[in-house]
Amino acid sequence: MINKAKFPEGFLWGGATAANQLEGGYNEGGRGLNIADVLPGGKIRKTVRQNPNFDYTIDKETYTYPNHEAIDFYHRYKEDIALFAEMGFKTYRMSIMWSRIFPNGDELEPNEEGLQFYDNVFDELLKYNIEPVVTLSHYEMPLHLVKEYGGWRSREVVTFFERYAKTVFHRFKDKVKYWLTFNEINSGLKIPLYGLGFHIQKEEDKYQPTFQAFHHQFLASAIAVKLGHEMIPGSKIGCMLLYAPVYAYDSNPENVMYALEEKRLFNYFCGDVQVRGKYPRFINQYFKKNQIELEIHDGDLELLKEGKVDFISLSYYMSRTEKKEKSPEEHGAGNMISGIKNPFLQASDWGWEIDPTGFRISLNELYERYEVPLFVVENGLGAYDTVEEDGSIQDDYRIDYLREHIQAMKDAIEDGVEMMGYTSWGCIDLVSASTGEMSKRYGFIYVDKHDDGSGTLERKKKKSFYWYQNVIQTNGEYL
Repeated sequence: MINKAKFPEGFLWGGATAANQLEGGYNEGGRGLNIADVLPGGKIRKTVRQNPNFDYTIDKETYTYPNHEAIDFYHRYKEDIALFAEMGFKTYRMSIMWSRIFPNGDELEPNEEGLQFYDNVFDELLKYNIEPVVTLSHYEMPLHLVKEYGGWRSREVVTFFERYAKTVFHRFKDKVKYWLTFNEINSGLKIPLYGLGFHIQKEEDKYQPTFQAFHHQFLASAIAVKLGHEMIPGSKIGCMLLYAPVYAYDSNPENVMYALEEKRLFNYFCGDVQVRGKYPRFINQYFKKNQIELEIHDGDLELLKEGKVDFISLSYYMSRTEKKEKSPEEHGAGNMISGIKNPFLQASDWGWEIDPTGFRISLNELYERYEVPLFVVENGLGAYDTVEEDGSIQDDYRIDYLREHIQAMKDAIEDGVEMMGYTSWGCIDLVSASTGEMSKRYGFIYVDKHDDGSGTLERKKKKSFYWYQNVIQTNGEYL
């Protein structure tokens, strides 16, 4: 399929992963435990992460822990990066695992083995002229900070994060120029354990600790932006949002207003603070309504202004449909978020609604609001893949999904949206963050690893591998 619209020269095509979902080596190289290490695999993961009494212990007699080995990128990164290079990647979005650098999170000196590992990974990427895009914190907070400090509830964690950011900026300043601060930062509104490092206790109001923790993260992000600009000349540092356009179920004004309120809180609140450098008016009204009083120190608001990000990166998987009054039967499934089922959309094997036009809407909404470059760092289809008798994986459904979404991105560029790049999520099969499954596969590269822990870890190229290789080679002209 040939399209007339074109992606800009230098567009950064590639793939994306997260350290906790593919590295493995959870007890190697001096690394400490993080929040992902104690979350079991399978459907029980959702129950555990919602349990306020979860004690963060590992119980291997009862549960499996797929993140512990994951796909063993820790030992196989050279093989995997060679495959990324064969696809023609211009960039690779990855994360540094905080607990590899500071095992507990609050040490004064970093772990040299951890720093050396990432040195080796970056060297391997640069050997193939693949530009690293590095997330500082991607759902992998050191467990010690969770248990001893209450995660981002504590302002002390800002100091620990500053030390971590300063350490990796100094070490990798000649190898990495694109950085992201917090992965899907707004997801803390829905699952605070992942992004904010704590459970809401039954006896406490959910609003106060959540927004106080956000304030601490905003400060940490602003500090990282300032440090990065000072320490790495020419660096670009972005925020990262989980984005889904919010549709009103119908034209009932009550539902339209409800959808608007949901959109402002989930889609715009974090972006407004990190891009515009200030709390938006609507959130101040929200604070009054919910009796939220943030502890803001002298200089905090000035710091937010000084630490504005250079660009917005985002994940896009689905749209969201809302109405004010809904029954349990109407609920849909989704990536941390779920509204009601949209009768106009098909859904993936996991119930995530497929909406490429919603992708175009999202890019237009973000660019019109903020007028800074956009970088799509997650987009993809989680599906069951079958290895045929001849060893091939015929994942045409994934090709169809990505073709439609890349076309939507191209249409957004034609609309006037400034785009930096696109990294498909899970370019190699990895452990699902939401369910801890291997069977929910996203990759162009199949990994022989299964939900029960069995498998050889052999890598196989799927049909989509060759399709995406051609997309990159033609700069998106051939889809």
